[in-house]
Amino acid sequence: MIFITAKFRVLPEHADRWPEIAADFTSATRGEAGCLWFDWSRSLDDPTEYVLVEAFRDGDAGGAHVQSEHFRQAQRTLPQYLAETPRIVNATVPQDDWSLLGELAVPER
Repeated sequence: MIFITAKFRVLPEHADRWPEIAADFTSATRGEAGCLWFDWSRSLDDPTEYVLVEAFRDGDAGGAHVQSEHFRQAQRTLPQYLAETPRIVNATVPQDDWSLLGELAVPER
Protein backbone atom coordinates (compact mmCIF):
# COMPACT_ATOMS: atom_id res chain seq x y z
CA MET A 1 0.00 0.00 0.00
CA ILE A 2 0.98 3.63 -0.40
CA PHE A 3 0.93 5.23 3.07
CA ILE A 4 0.97 9.01 3.32
CA THR A 5 1.00 11.38 6.27
CA ALA A 6 0.81 15.11 5.60
CA LYS A 7 0.78 18.11 7.94
CA PHE A 8 -1.34 21.09 6.95
CA ARG A 9 -0.83 24.41 8.74
CA VAL A 10 -4.06 26.36 8.24
CA LEU A 11 -4.34 30.13 8.55
CA PRO A 12 -5.64 30.85 12.08
CA GLU A 13 -8.82 32.51 10.84
CA HIS A 14 -9.77 29.32 8.96
CA ALA A 15 -8.51 26.67 11.38
CA ASP A 16 -11.84 25.91 13.06
CA ARG A 17 -13.53 25.55 9.67
CA TRP A 18 -10.87 23.37 8.02
CA PRO A 19 -12.92 20.13 8.19
CA GLU A 20 -15.77 21.94 6.42
CA ILE A 21 -13.41 23.58 3.90
CA ALA A 22 -11.84 20.21 3.00
CA ALA A 23 -15.10 18.23 3.21
CA ASP A 24 -15.77 17.83 -0.53
CA PHE A 25 -12.17 16.76 -1.19
CA THR A 26 -12.28 14.36 1.75
CA SER A 27 -15.57 12.79 0.70
CA ALA A 28 -14.55 12.40 -2.95
CA THR A 29 -11.21 10.85 -2.01
CA ARG A 30 -12.83 8.39 0.41
CA GLY A 31 -15.06 7.35 -2.47
CA GLU A 32 -12.16 6.35 -4.71
CA ALA A 33 -11.97 2.60 -5.37
CA GLY A 34 -8.30 2.43 -4.33
CA CYS A 35 -8.53 4.58 -1.19
CA LEU A 36 -8.08 2.51 1.98
CA TRP A 37 -8.50 5.47 4.34
CA PHE A 38 -8.30 9.26 4.40
CA ASP A 39 -8.47 10.59 7.95
CA TRP A 40 -7.90 14.06 9.40
CA SER A 41 -6.78 14.80 12.97
CA ARG A 42 -6.15 18.14 14.65
CA SER A 43 -2.96 18.70 16.62
CA LEU A 44 -3.34 18.89 20.38
CA ASP A 45 -0.39 21.31 20.56
CA ASP A 46 -1.14 23.61 17.62
CA PRO A 47 -4.79 24.33 16.76
CA THR A 48 -3.79 25.52 13.27
CA GLU A 49 -2.21 22.18 12.34
CA TYR A 50 -4.13 19.27 10.86
CA VAL A 51 -2.58 15.89 10.13
CA LEU A 52 -3.88 13.80 7.25
CA VAL A 53 -3.27 10.06 7.32
CA GLU A 54 -4.14 8.41 4.03
CA ALA A 55 -3.52 5.11 2.31
CA PHE A 56 -4.09 3.80 -1.20
CA ARG A 57 -4.14 0.19 -2.36
CA ASP A 58 -1.07 0.58 -4.61
CA GLY A 59 0.80 2.98 -6.86
CA ASP A 60 -1.92 2.84 -9.50
CA ALA A 61 -4.54 3.89 -6.95
CA GLY A 62 -2.28 6.68 -5.71
CA GLY A 63 -1.74 7.81 -9.29
CA ALA A 64 -5.47 7.81 -9.97
CA HIS A 65 -5.94 9.95 -6.86
CA VAL A 66 -3.54 12.69 -7.96
CA GLN A 67 -5.01 12.64 -11.49
CA SER A 68 -8.61 12.96 -10.28
CA GLU A 69 -10.70 16.06 -10.86
CA HIS A 70 -11.32 16.48 -7.12
CA PHE A 71 -7.55 16.48 -6.50
CA ARG A 72 -7.08 19.17 -9.17
CA GLN A 73 -9.96 21.13 -7.60
CA ALA A 74 -8.25 20.89 -4.20
CA GLN A 75 -5.03 22.19 -5.76
CA ARG A 76 -6.95 25.23 -6.99
CA THR A 77 -8.96 25.96 -3.85
CA LEU A 78 -7.25 24.73 -0.68
CA PRO A 79 -3.94 26.68 -0.76
CA GLN A 80 -5.71 30.00 -0.07
CA TYR A 81 -6.55 28.67 3.42
CA LEU A 82 -3.02 27.47 4.23
CA ALA A 83 -0.23 29.30 6.03
CA GLU A 84 2.48 27.24 4.31
CA THR A 85 3.01 24.37 1.90
CA PRO A 86 1.98 21.09 3.56
CA ARG A 87 4.74 18.70 4.63
CA ILE A 88 4.49 15.03 3.67
CA VAL A 89 5.89 11.57 4.32
CA ASN A 90 5.10 9.07 1.57
CA ALA A 91 6.10 5.41 1.74
CA THR A 92 5.24 2.09 0.17
CA VAL A 93 4.42 -0.37 2.94
CA PRO A 94 4.12 -4.15 2.45
CA GLN A 95 0.68 -4.50 4.06
CA ASP A 96 -2.90 -3.47 3.32
CA ASP A 97 -4.30 -2.53 6.72
CA TRP A 98 -3.28 -1.35 10.18
CA SER A 99 -1.26 -3.79 12.31
CA LEU A 100 -1.88 -4.25 16.01
CA LEU A 101 0.47 -2.42 18.39
CA GLY A 102 1.49 -5.44 20.45
CA GLU A 103 3.40 -3.41 23.01
CA LEU A 104 0.08 -1.90 24.14
CA ALA A 105 -2.09 -4.98 23.71
CA VAL A 106 -5.51 -4.76 25.31
CA PRO A 107 -6.77 -8.01 26.79
CA GLU A 108 -10.06 -9.28 25.37
CA ARG A 109 -13.00 -8.29 27.51
